[in-house]
Amino acid sequence: MRFQIDDVTVYFPYEHIYPEQYEYMVELKRALDARGHCLLEMPTGTGKTVALLSLITSYSLARPGDRSLKLIYCTRTVHEMEKTLAELRLLVSHLPPDLRGSLLALGLSSRKNLCINPVALSAASRDSVDSACRRFTASWVRSAAAEDPGVPTCDFFEGFDRAASSSNAAVLLPAGVYSLQDLRAVGRERGWCPYFLARQTIRYANVVVYSYQYLLDPKVASIISKEMQKECVIVFDEAHNIDNVCIEALSVSIRRQTLEGASRNLNRITQEIDRKVQGNRCYQTACRIQPSCRRFSTKRKFGHN
Repeated sequence: MRFQIDDVTVYFPYEHIYPEQYEYMVELKRALDARGHCLLEMPTGTGKTVALLSLITSYSLARPGDRSLKLIYCTRTVHEMEKTLAELRLLVSHLPPDLRGSLLALGLSSRKNLCINPVALSAASRDSVDSACRRFTASWVRSAAAEDPGVPTCDFFEGFDRAASSSNAAVLLPAGVYSLQDLRAVGRERGWCPYFLARQTIRYANVVVYSYQYLLDPKVASIISKEMQKECVIVFDEAHNIDNVCIEALSVSIRRQTLEGASRNLNRITQEIDRKVQGNRCYQTACRIQPSCRRFSTKRKFGHN
C-alpha cells in the first residue's frame, strides 16, 4: 500500500490501514519536520511498530541526503528486538525494487546472543561469555599470539579483523535487514565474528535496533554508541519502562563483604608499607640528612660560609 502524507510517499506493507495508524503517522511526521521531541501512544494491537517504521523509513527515503534521519530503535528485550526487525523486513519487501538497496538495518545484542565461538559459548552466563571473548581478543593476547602460536585466540575475530582491514567496512554487509540469527549465519558462512561485525556496521546502517542500555547506560554507550553521529531519530519503544532502566543503569550495588574485603586489603598494604619503611635504615638516614644537604647546597651556591 502506498499513500501520501504531505510531501512524503509512505510505503505500508498491508492492504489496509487503521485510522489510528494514519493519525499516528501524521503526528510523527510533524515531529520529524520540527526536529523535536514527541510522546505518542496507541492501544495495544493496533500496529504501532509497523506504522512508526513505515513513516520514518519513508521519510528517510524521501530525503536521501539527510544523515540525521538514521533511526535508532531501542527495545527492552531481545524478543521485542527480533519482532521489530521482522516488521522491518516485511516493510522492505514491499518497497519498490529500486529503493530496497537503499536500506541497511540490523540488530545488536550482547556477545552471549551473537557469539559463535564454541569455547566462549560454553560459559554459563553472559558475563562469563564476555570474559572469555576478551581473553581471546584483547590486544595484548593477540600480540602474544603473534610471537607464540600456542596462545589461544578467536579465529572468527581474526577473520573479521582481516576483512575489515582489507576492505571498506561499509560494504562488509550489503543492504538488507539482519536479525541476530542472520548475523550469526553470516558469521559462520564467512568466518567472521557476528558481534564485532554488528558493532562496526551500526556506524553505517540506516536503522539500528538495540537495547535501551546501549544508549542510556553511560558505561555501555561510551563503548558501543560513541562513534555514531549525534543527530539521529531515536525511538524508545515501551517508554513507560524508561525510568526503571535509567535507575538501574546509574545504580551500583556493593555488598558488605566487598567493603570489608577492601578494608582488609588497605590495612595489609598500610602494614606492608610501614614494615618496609621501618626496615630500610638507609632510606630513613637519607630522609634525615636531606634537609641539611639542601641547606648546604644553597649556601655554597650564594657564596656563604
